[in-house]
Amino acid sequence: MKSKIYTLLFMTGTLLTACEKLDREVITNLTQKQVTSSYQYTGYRQAALYAELPEGFLYIDRAMMASATDEAEHTEENAAIHRFNNGSWNAFDNPDNAWSKYYKAIRKANQFLAASDSIDLDVYKLDPDPSQQQVYKTRTAEIARWKYESRFLRAFFYFELIKRYGGVPILTKALSAEDDFKNVSRNTLAECIQYVTNECDSAALGLPVVYADADLGRATKGAALALKSRALLYAASDLFNTPTWAGGYGHAELISLPGGNRAARWAAAAAAAKAVIDLQGSGYYLYWDYRNMFNSYNIAEIIFTRRNGDNNEFEKANYPVGFDFGESGTTPSQNLVDAYEMADGTKFDWNNPAHAANPYANRDPRLEHSIITNNTWYKSRSVEIWAGGRDGKGIPLATKTGYYLKKYLSEYTDLLQNRASVHSWILIRLAEVYLNYAEALNESSPGHPDIEQYVNAVRSRWGVNMPPLPSGLSQADMRERIRNERRVEFAFEDHRGWDVRRWMQGPAYLGAPLRGMGITRNTNGSFKYTPVVVEQRVFEPKMYLYPIPQGEVFISPKIAQNPLW
Repeated sequence: MKSKIYTLLFMTGTLLTACEKLDREVITNLTQKQVTSSYQYTGYRQAALYAELPEGFLYIDRAMMASATDEAEHTEENAAIHRFNNGSWNAFDNPDNAWSKYYKAIRKANQFLAASDSIDLDVYKLDPDPSQQQVYKTRTAEIARWKYESRFLRAFFYFELIKRYGGVPILTKALSAEDDFKNVSRNTLAECIQYVTNECDSAALGLPVVYADADLGRATKGAALALKSRALLYAASDLFNTPTWAGGYGHAELISLPGGNRAARWAAAAAAAKAVIDLQGSGYYLYWDYRNMFNSYNIAEIIFTRRNGDNNEFEKANYPVGFDFGESGTTPSQNLVDAYEMADGTKFDWNNPAHAANPYANRDPRLEHSIITNNTWYKSRSVEIWAGGRDGKGIPLATKTGYYLKKYLSEYTDLLQNRASVHSWILIRLAEVYLNYAEALNESSPGHPDIEQYVNAVRSRWGVNMPPLPSGLSQADMRERIRNERRVEFAFEDHRGWDVRRWMQGPAYLGAPLRGMGITRNTNGSFKYTPVVVEQRVFEPKMYLYPIPQGEVFISPKIAQNPLW
């Protein structure tokens, strides 16, 4: 019989080295048993797991998740992403169908792990030739490493579910159509967090600190420890420790951790982040060129990333509308722009006449690196975002916020000639670990000197060069500075929506009006800037977690729905 195998192949024929991936269905005359015993096909199946990682944070059609937060507005009015902002999503219709996506990925990981022990290497094992014995040893070690990679990836997929749903069913074997789904139930949140952190610890023991160039892009020990850091940070945060928001929900164990010493949870999160920082031989360091970090794979700040081949779809979706084939897409908000400090470290203030007259002068350089503002130079011309300009109000699909996205975009991609560029969709980087550490330490050991040291390290790298935080900040003031630092440092990197939720600030930020900038060009060539409301947004307490898809509740009655849905 013929067997079908979905694999992830690369143009060079070697795993993860060529930038352009090919998702391909391979039809072979091998039987299923022969397929699972094949070293080559098993390697393809393992590589295919990396294709399940988030890609460009374009979870919903061609919209970034930033447009479901106070970071941005998506210009296409009928896009599904808007349902998050107007409150028209529910257990029957969630634009971000993460449950299906990640359980599919988990099933693939489980299938690989179940089959990985069936690989037949006897042709090398039984051959006394030293070269064949070396092949046997090399491949045996590689298969063992593949298992650790797959366990890390499975833990990553589970955490993506946990941050959305709370406790979820932990499935460590691939269920078939014959299995009885009626008995599937959700594990407690504590069990889920413990599972992820245990898997990260186990994977870290079997994964290398670094890879040779031929295997760049694969999971490392640093990635496993960094995911543990992230999971423990969420576990210590307000959302998973404050079940009162759920209004007497009868399954508090699914959405919160048992009562106990919060300081100990924060201390565990701090220790996990410090373990990454102290990882000997990792070669990680903060990269100096913030602007170009997101269009390269080989940068020491990157701990884990999805590597895609040359492509121009992201540019088509997000170039300013006045450029050939540009569709505007994710357009940054005034809410976000106002969060960037002045270059001297003070807050931007609309009540300051000098700030209001020239709102983009002398600002945190990360603003310029991440966002296209009015009348700035981009792709060989000034971007005309004023009303009546080539990129401004009055043009179909023009930005409603007065801004365009710059982060991730390759400025020199020529869409007319169908040229493409590399994109590095960074999932974990060292700056996150530094700020994880600072946040957790501020909660467990306020005043510790490492807090300022690691926040300032992120702020002061060459290319950003923001001044250090003021000395002697209170715990509360430091908390706010760290939160704002995360907001601007990780803009459009899919942290904001989850950070706001875990801090339980949904109404203040995700439910606040989304603001933009009205821009008028004066007769003398100067500009008048007027903040405007772009969209009224909705956030209700139930939106701290996603609803379990109602179809899953119908199939598995033991799966309890999340509160208030």
